[in-house]
Amino acid sequence: MAARNWEEEERRRRRKRLVRGLLVGGAAIGVPALANYLIQRRAGRPGVPTWGRSHRYSWRYGEIAFQRLGEGPALLLVHSIGPGHDGTQWRRAAEILAQQHSVFVPDLLGFGRSDKPRIVYDGELYIQLLSDFLADIVRERAAVVAAGLPAAYAVQVAVDEPEALSALGLVVPLGIEIHGEEPDLKDAVVHRALRLPIVGTSALNVYTSRSGIAHHLREIYGAEDAVDAALVDHHYRSSHQPGAHAPLAAYVAGYLNHSVEPVLPRLAAPTWIGWGRRAKSPEVESADLWLHHLPHGELEVFEPAGNLPHAEVPTAFSKKLESFLAGLD
Repeated sequence: MAARNWEEEERRRRRKRLVRGLLVGGAAIGVPALANYLIQRRAGRPGVPTWGRSHRYSWRYGEIAFQRLGEGPALLLVHSIGPGHDGTQWRRAAEILAQQHSVFVPDLLGFGRSDKPRIVYDGELYIQLLSDFLADIVRERAAVVAAGLPAAYAVQVAVDEPEALSALGLVVPLGIEIHGEEPDLKDAVVHRALRLPIVGTSALNVYTSRSGIAHHLREIYGAEDAVDAALVDHHYRSSHQPGAHAPLAAYVAGYLNHSVEPVLPRLAAPTWIGWGRRAKSPEVESADLWLHHLPHGELEVFEPAGNLPHAEVPTAFSKKLESFLAGLD
């Protein structure tokens, strides 16, 4: 029950912060509307990537920005979901792994430099995105490594389309004993409130303020000194792009959750699990739940890291992942 306890506690904390933002946003109309406009205008755009080769994939729901680098067996790296998250978190690990692989690093729809259409965001959308990206862009059997919520999406693709994946990597994954795809009444109320043009935008602007971003990053990074001004600024800019609030509202309301516990017995792909010793949500003890369902899975724990070991200790992370991939048939 450890995973359920932390997940419920995390949802409670997020709701508390968002309710505070909703109260601030609802205090007046004209002032918040002006403030929201100025915040978006002054945030600026994220910097253009200086690593790898930039490409665009014209997907059915919008263009997907992705970086490609290296040559060799295909490797797809999928970033975690949260305020300002995008493929940049994989940069240093991708550059190392590109010595042996053709590496693909997309920004998920609604995040980073990818399009942010006004559609309903849920887990099924991203499962379809990963499936189509593998078929249309990678176009060969690939190893897929995904962090956080997208780890569950990758598991589902691996179960549904086993011929598309050669191996699976899960980084501090979510998807076991998680609040499922069907949102409860509180989730639905929060999601609807967050989609309101002024009040909801104001709440999300409070949630993604620089102090809010810094708090979020300190929760997911193991070392506090890893959260510097440049990292906060990148997440701040990325989370304030036009349209970025829609997927973020779906995230905080639980609409992006995807439970994979029922399908894990059908997972045939060789699976590697990476976990930061200092991860808080979920903690490393939750790895036992995954190993219970995946008795042949391999677990690697990275001592100094939190939820993003690929970003915090990229050299050690890449070495262990590469060792696992090199040992496959």
